[in-house]
Amino acid sequence: MQKPSIRKYTKSKIIISYTAVLLLLGLAVALGISVGSIPIPLFHVVQILGAKLFHYPVPASIDSSIVNIVMEIRFPRVVLAMLVGCSLALAGTAFQGLLKNPLADPYTLGVSSGSALGAVAVLFFGIQLPILGSFTLPVVSIITGFLTLVGVIYFARLVQRSLSVETIILAGILSSSFIGAVTSLLIALTGDELRQIIGWLLGSVSMRGWPYVQLIAPFLAAGLLILLASARELNALSFGQQDAKTIGVDVKKHTSLVLFGASLLTGSAVAVSGTIGFVGLVIPHMARMIWGVDHRHLLPLSTLLGGVFLVLVDLIARTIIAPTELPIGVLTAIIGSPIFALIFIRYRRKKVTT
Repeated sequence: MQKPSIRKYTKSKIIISYTAVLLLLGLAVALGISVGSIPIPLFHVVQILGAKLFHYPVPASIDSSIVNIVMEIRFPRVVLAMLVGCSLALAGTAFQGLLKNPLADPYTLGVSSGSALGAVAVLFFGIQLPILGSFTLPVVSIITGFLTLVGVIYFARLVQRSLSVETIILAGILSSSFIGAVTSLLIALTGDELRQIIGWLLGSVSMRGWPYVQLIAPFLAAGLLILLASARELNALSFGQQDAKTIGVDVKKHTSLVLFGASLLTGSAVAVSGTIGFVGLVIPHMARMIWGVDHRHLLPLSTLLGGVFLVLVDLIARTIIAPTELPIGVLTAIIGSPIFALIFIRYRRKKVTT
């Protein structure tokens, strides 16, 4: 793969980029709350959120039922979609930077499948560890996702010492197929819980509420801190391990940190929303086209853009054939699959020409 060039950021471009993405995120959140079976004017949404945030009374002109819809149903759903999108986009950016592979994301590497297996096992066996309590689900998902990633990389290295696109994607597909078979076996044995688990696996943030937001938020914060702390090292690793070693980067340490941070994000996202593919593939690719490959800014900007993307996809999923809702994972697959094909074709053509 051709070595990337780190594009320099001017102060004005940094300010404009972050401001634009934050405004997009704010608009997406407002639309996600406003649009639905009961339309709520954007001005009322702003008034309600402002009143709750700054602890002053909601205007008397706004009905209490509207306040409940905003604060108890739509706002937590939109926040959860945003956090899941942020987590998956951030994980995908880290995987692609570390592996120098534009097709790497939690879904194609099999990490999402591994995390889903762990989550289904928790639901199937009713596991709840006394120390972890409600955090048993995301913790087990993180562990199984990380173990899957280690297995994929180990298998890819057995086949070929250098982690080429074809080898690692093949390893990810093989692991996903095997894990999917085990997951299907567990689902087949669930009986009455079959419909609930299948719906969860297809990806959804419907009716999850604030408890699920509280589950994912600390893992997103931890994963973001880990990856931002390794942003400079990711820049170095994107040129290759040998080049990174020559400038003093502890390759093993930072590779482990990045893989752990990305697995942390993927496992917690899968635990609260099910399997949502291609967010970690599409968003980092778009972000690199706009802002280049400097991970000091690419990581946070991809994170915010991922939040925007999934909030809008969730909005489409619940309104396009209302009152029936589509699983988010179905829509992201419809959007992501052709983009995946285009990225792969573009990569192969570049490889042939170089």
